[in-house]
Amino acid sequence: MAQRLLVATRKGLFSGTPEGAGWRFGPPAFLAEPVSAILHDPRDGTLYAALRLGHFGTKLHRSADGGATWEEVAVPALPAEGENPKALDMIWALAPGGTDEPGVLWAGTLPAALFRSADRGASWQLCQALWDLPERKGWMGGGYDDPGLHSIVVDPRDPRRIAIAISTGGVWLSDDAGESWRIGGKGLRAEYMPPAQAFDPLVQDVHLLAACAARPDVLWAQHHNGIFRSEDGGASFAEVTAAAPSRFGFAVAPHPADPATAWFVPAVKDECRVPVDGRLVVTRTRDGGTTLESLSDGLPPGGSYDLVYRHALAVDRSGRHLAMGSTTGNLWASADGGESWRLLSAHLPPIAALAFA
Repeated sequence: MAQRLLVATRKGLFSGTPEGAGWRFGPPAFLAEPVSAILHDPRDGTLYAALRLGHFGTKLHRSADGGATWEEVAVPALPAEGENPKALDMIWALAPGGTDEPGVLWAGTLPAALFRSADRGASWQLCQALWDLPERKGWMGGGYDDPGLHSIVVDPRDPRRIAIAISTGGVWLSDDAGESWRIGGKGLRAEYMPPAQAFDPLVQDVHLLAACAARPDVLWAQHHNGIFRSEDGGASFAEVTAAAPSRFGFAVAPHPADPATAWFVPAVKDECRVPVDGRLVVTRTRDGGTTLESLSDGLPPGGSYDLVYRHALAVDRSGRHLAMGSTTGNLWASADGGESWRLLSAHLPPIAALAFA
């Protein structure tokens, strides 16, 4: 059974542990402070929490004792550009380096940039090659005014191989730990663009990019207007044409061992962004995207306005335990691969991200 669930919300970081037939959540860390990203580093158990404090800036905290105590560490800094340089809005993604790279971390930010730390967050270095791409000038905001880097996939077989996704700037790939980059995402389709530009890889709004841990070349992309699957590490994608009840959404959770299985949370797209017909469901494919099945046992059958953000659907290492949190502050868990769900809390602040530890 999953032993711990981390819940990043607009008003703090909550931590839940199983207790009897339910879960117990203690007082949050960083009470009343928005937590934008969390990471449990499986290499040494360290926890990281990024705070988005607006006027007071972005902060990053680290805990070596499971969250009992926290220490503030450094945050990435965007380079100065022009007369009005952009300030860092938030850390949107955190990822560990390889198993043979103790202390190496990656951070994706809004505005879109990639940073590397070699000392567990004590200092950060900008990935200059990505920042200097001529194509960066064409990246657009996807929900925010600025483009944002929200997905970092490090290949566990070779940590020099990295895939990232940007809203809106497509999928980018590196084979040398960020020293050079090439555009991926062939086959991604943007229906919001004129037909002649629909397959332009630079205009793709991938909401989340995630890999099957056991088969890292299999990547799933929840896109603004569809679901896509890659079998070559993100160089090319095939579109999932099944729709049950919608192919729009933000979150995707690939099964850690089965490359044909993944979960999604569909919604009505664009300015609406609520469950289709007010019924919250989780969709699952077990055949590589040929079919999608709707799973709703234990979820609201109607009158639901819950939206699940890109990092707020999580699956544990067994592939059986899932957790899902919404912008309405509702938190559900499943112990049977999504077949049934149980409400853990209906009173949390809006949930930005989840992680099993």
